[in-house]
Amino acid sequence: MGPAAPQLAALDLVVLVAYLVASVGFGIWLSRRQSSSEDYFLAGRNMAWWTVGFSLFASNISSTTLVGLAGQGYSHGIAVFNYEWMAAIVLGFFVVYMLPSVLSARVYTMPELLERRFSRGARLYFSALTLFLNIVVDTAGSLYAGGLLIQVIYPEVSLWVSIPVLAVVAGVYTATGGLKAVMYTDVFQAVILLVGSLVLTIEVFSAIGGWETFSATIPPERLSLIRPLDDEVMPWPTLLLGVPLLGFYFWCTNQFMVQRVLGAKDVAHASWGALFAGFLKLPVLFIMVLPGTAAVMLYPDLPRGDAVFPTLVMDLLPIGFKGLVCAGFVAALMSQIDSTLHGASTLVTMDFVRPLRPGISDRGLLYTGRIVVVVLMTLAAAWAPSLGRFGTLFGYLQSVLAYAVPPVLSLFLVGWFWERASAFGAQLALLGGTLLGFVLFIDIEVLEHHDVHFLYIPPFLFVVSTLLLGLGSALRPGTETTAADPGVQKAEIPTGWKNPRTLALVLVALTAVLVVTFR
Repeated sequence: MGPAAPQLAALDLVVLVAYLVASVGFGIWLSRRQSSSEDYFLAGRNMAWWTVGFSLFASNISSTTLVGLAGQGYSHGIAVFNYEWMAAIVLGFFVVYMLPSVLSARVYTMPELLERRFSRGARLYFSALTLFLNIVVDTAGSLYAGGLLIQVIYPEVSLWVSIPVLAVVAGVYTATGGLKAVMYTDVFQAVILLVGSLVLTIEVFSAIGGWETFSATIPPERLSLIRPLDDEVMPWPTLLLGVPLLGFYFWCTNQFMVQRVLGAKDVAHASWGALFAGFLKLPVLFIMVLPGTAAVMLYPDLPRGDAVFPTLVMDLLPIGFKGLVCAGFVAALMSQIDSTLHGASTLVTMDFVRPLRPGISDRGLLYTGRIVVVVLMTLAAAWAPSLGRFGTLFGYLQSVLAYAVPPVLSLFLVGWFWERASAFGAQLALLGGTLLGFVLFIDIEVLEHHDVHFLYIPPFLFVVSTLLLGLGSALRPGTETTAADPGVQKAEIPTGWKNPRTLALVLVALTAVLVVTFR
C-alpha cells in the first residue's frame, strides 16, 4: 500500500480551525483574570491534581514526541518506549523523596532552589542552560514537527512559512493567559490527543489485519524493550544508567514541567497530579509507538522515520477523523510550545529581571513575562527549520540533553541530600562537567572521532561532576542550608490509600508488569 495524496476535506479543516480558535480565545479570555505575578506564572498556586496530571502529560507528549515515537517505532521498534515507562519510575521517586520540600519552598523556578542550597551562580547557570534547551531543543523541535506535518499535507508550503505561523498561534494565548490558561487548555489538549491517537491506532491495526497478523509479521526483536548489548538504539545497560538520568532532568528539574507541580494547591494535589501523569504514560506504547512499528507493514520504504506519523494520518483516516487527529497533533504542538515558552518566560523574569530590579511591580513582572514570550518565540521559530539536518527528532532531543544536563543532576541527586556539599563544590561540578560535556560533544557528535552511544554519556558526566562536587566540598566546606530541605515549612502528607508512597508503589508495579510483558 502506498501513501494517498495528502488532502484535508472541508470538514477536517473546520474541525482543525475550530480547535485553534477555541484555544486562542480561551487564553485571551483567561488573561482578564491575571491580577498578580503569582497568578500569571504559577496559576495562583491553586491547581487541582487532575489539572496538574493532564497538563504534565500534554506538555510532555508534544508534536515532537508524536512524530518521534512513531518514527523510532518505524525505524527501530518499540525500544523508544523505555523513555516513556521510565517516567513513571522517576515521578514516583520525585513524589516520595523531593516534591514535599520543593513545594514547601514556595519558589517560582527550579534554579531558585539551587540558589537557596548553593549559590546565585548555580541558579543563574541552571536557568541559562534551561532557557537554551527549552528554546533550541524543545520549542524549536515542536515547531519543526508541526511544519513537517503541514508540508506533508501541503507540499508547496515552506517550513519558513508554516513554522512562524504556528509559533504566532501558540504564542498568543501563552503570552496573554499565563500558566492558568496554559494548564486548562492542556487538559482539553490531552483529551484530544488521547482520543486522536486511539482512533489512529485502531485504523492502523485494522489496515494490517489485527494484532495476530502484526505479532506474526514483525520480528520479535523489534517488539522487545530490553535490547542486547550491541543494540544501536538502546543497549540494555543504558536503561540502568542513561535513561533514568535524562528522565529525572526532564520530569523533576526542567522548569516547564515542574512549573505545573509548583502551581498545585498543596502537596497532596501536586503528588497525585505527578503520579497521574505517570499512569497516563503507560498506554503510550499502544497508541503512539506500536502504530509506527506496524506501519512498516504498510509503507516499507519511507525515506525517513519521521514521515510515518503524517503519512498514516493522511492515508488511513476517513474524512472528519483526519481533522480530529490533526487537531490532536496541533494540541500536542501547542501544549509543548506554550509550556516551554511560559517556563522560559518565568526563568527570565524571576531569575534575571526581578533580582536586577528588586523594586519592580507585579504589573511590571506581568508585562516583562509577556514580552519575553514574544522574543523567545521568535528565536525558536528562526532556529526550527534547521533541525532537518539532524537524524530523527527524538534522537536530536535526547542526544543534546545527554551532554548538557548531567552536571546539574549531580547537584540535585547528590548535593540535595548530602549536607556537606558546598557552594564551591557545586561551582566546580558545573564548570568541570560542562566543559567536559562540550569537549565530548564536539569529539563524538561533531567530529565523529569516537563511536560512543549517547546514552553512555550521562552516567559518565554525572560521575565526573559528582566527584568534582565532592572534591570542591572537601577543599572549601560549608553551606548555609540543610540538605534536602531548602524550604521554609514542612508539608502535610496524606495518609491511607491517598498516601503518595502507596500510589507510587502501585504505579511502579503496573510499570513492571508492562516492561516484563514486552521484555
